[in-house]
Amino acid sequence: MKLLQTDIKDLFVVETDLVSDDRGAFSRLFCERELESVLKGRKIVQINRSLTIAPGTVRGMHYQHPPHAETKLIRCIKGRVWDVAIDLREGSPTLLQWHAEELSSQNARMLIVPEGFAHGFQVLEPDSEMLYLHTDYYAPEAEDGILSNDSRLAISWPLPVANLSDRDKQYSPIPQDFSGIKV
Repeated sequence: MKLLQTDIKDLFVVETDLVSDDRGAFSRLFCERELESVLKGRKIVQINRSLTIAPGTVRGMHYQHPPHAETKLIRCIKGRVWDVAIDLREGSPTLLQWHAEELSSQNARMLIVPEGFAHGFQVLEPDSEMLYLHTDYYAPEAEDGILSNDSRLAISWPLPVANLSDRDKQYSPIPQDFSGIKV
């Protein structure tokens, strides 16, 4: 596993070796020892999977407030997605900046989204599946999100945004006086 620092502090892309032969392929999905410098003692406590059928669908942009803020390790295990993380950390020099990576089963990349970031993705291929490893449990009372099409963010989605959930449609635009969330 190779850790690549993005332009946003603490947001990493992980390149994984994909070993292929005439039988198929193998890649390591997680190694606590190799990711110790990023996890900083946090443990993976929950693993989730999503299946999204239609290209253009956007899921997100979600996060949890402290004390349930979480680091997420995000991997596409089938298909292809445009994965986005937004820095919401109070006092961060990159507040409201976003970073996107194409994740696919072929490129075997993973995005490590730290506490204090919103996360979401757009499906680029039908029937795309995502695997999420979380350092905290889902806490409905701590969940929140921001609009995926907020004009202050100007996220460059590769396809027209489609199929937002009712929850994702109801988030308010980011207030002008937004100073971030404490983590």
